[in-house]
Amino acid sequence: MRIFLYIPYGCLPNIMKALHCTSYGPPESLVIEDIPEPLPGADEVLVEVRFAALNFPDVLMIEGKYQFKPPFPFSPGSEFSGVVREVGDAVTAFAPGDAVFGNAAGGAMRELVTTPAERLYKKPAALTFEQASGILTTYGTSYYALVQRAAMNAGETLLVTGAAGGVGVSAIQIGKALGARVIAAASSDKKLQVAAEAGADELVNYGDGNLKEKVKALTGGQGADVIYDPVGGELFDQCMRCIAWQGRVLVIGFTAGIPKLPTNLVLLKGCQVVGVFFGSWTSRDPEGMTRNIHEIVAMIENGKFSPLIGGMYAFQDYAQAFRCLSERRATGKVLLKIA
Repeated sequence: MRIFLYIPYGCLPNIMKALHCTSYGPPESLVIEDIPEPLPGADEVLVEVRFAALNFPDVLMIEGKYQFKPPFPFSPGSEFSGVVREVGDAVTAFAPGDAVFGNAAGGAMRELVTTPAERLYKKPAALTFEQASGILTTYGTSYYALVQRAAMNAGETLLVTGAAGGVGVSAIQIGKALGARVIAAASSDKKLQVAAEAGADELVNYGDGNLKEKVKALTGGQGADVIYDPVGGELFDQCMRCIAWQGRVLVIGFTAGIPKLPTNLVLLKGCQVVGVFFGSWTSRDPEGMTRNIHEIVAMIENGKFSPLIGGMYAFQDYAQAFRCLSERRATGKVLLKIA
């Protein structure tokens, strides 16, 4: 017996496109699918996405290597910029037509996202939609790392590894804005040119594996007061050997692999090895996160720096965008143009 479902004319849901991970694998295993448009809850905002930004955890997440594993299918990405289409009944801070940027509760790589109003910020005129889409995670991480975790002071020396990547560039720019002397370290002269344009005072090519001696030479044998390391791997040991007495080594990530910690050097240097888990901190201290973002935006509006876009890809070219990040070819922020 056949059963026919009657759906009145005009009641069919509107359809949007979303990038979905349906099983763990390489970027080429992702698919763009048609799904029903979402509706905002009482305290949520519905946003038409213009740009979604990529971060290295997105690469790990689609491969099943990240600590957080959402159920299938899921849309990668958390950062986005766009225009408000609709607000929930309890939302008063935003209205349809507002230009915004924020953090998506359920994945940003789709045409429409709903997100709690508390995760959303109005886009200032000083930022383009492209720039705004990528400042929450990279600039948020670097500001939290340097201000809250390292308590860095003006006049201190900051060493940034992986200096041409999204978080590396943001650390250089924020470090300079805070008054630090910044040594940028990267694996090629081409990448160091990006770091120089971001405002680094000194440049170190560690492609030959000799970071320690070069940093010691630039600091009169003292080493760097603060080291911002998103690379990890074998480079981390060299970071530990060129940290100054009572310096702070900031563990940002492990794009080159998870290193072992030589605790003898922690003792001999009297230093601190400080974990920077930005995502966890934002959920534990949302008010602190909001203050930080407002301070970052104020820096941009006051001309301290301008966010760098390293690559922009069409929505259908998502695999190329992910490859740019996973193969460590990115210089600055990598974006998907959704709208």
